[in-house]
Amino acid sequence: MSIEVNNESGVQVDEAQLVTLSRFIFERLYIHPQAELSILLVDEPAMEKLHIELMDEPGSTDVLSVPMDELTPGTPGKPTPQGMLGDIAICPQVAEVQARNAGHTTQDEMLLLTTHGILHLLGFDHAEPEEKEEMFGLQRDLLSEFLGKEAPTETMT
Repeated sequence: MSIEVNNESGVQVDEAQLVTLSRFIFERLYIHPQAELSILLVDEPAMEKLHIELMDEPGSTDVLSVPMDELTPGTPGKPTPQGMLGDIAICPQVAEVQARNAGHTTQDEMLLLTTHGILHLLGFDHAEPEEKEEMFGLQRDLLSEFLGKEAPTETMT
């Protein structure tokens, strides 16, 4: 499994924990062990630029996901095929503000955003109430199991 973290944000982040979480999610959702994921940590100006380029929306945001091979979760008997899951861009500065407002740590917020980004890469969305319930429920379950405690409160809508 190839999980690469590139920190261009200027903020110290526990990158090893992001990789460990990503591996945990890959295992739980039966993602092929050779699937590739890239996590890019960027500052607010870089995130705003990506937000405009990818979503045509102004302003910075917390996390953006760019799927590559449109992989979906597998099953115990049939993991996803090998391929490139995609790229996640996370802005630690935005994560810090969201964490403070939600009353949890910035690292917990980074884990929340990583989980959220991976689920988007796997085709989950939260545009409709039913989709949101499914995605956020899975997100909470994965994070709670990984952390061994209740997952941090969702900060994204």
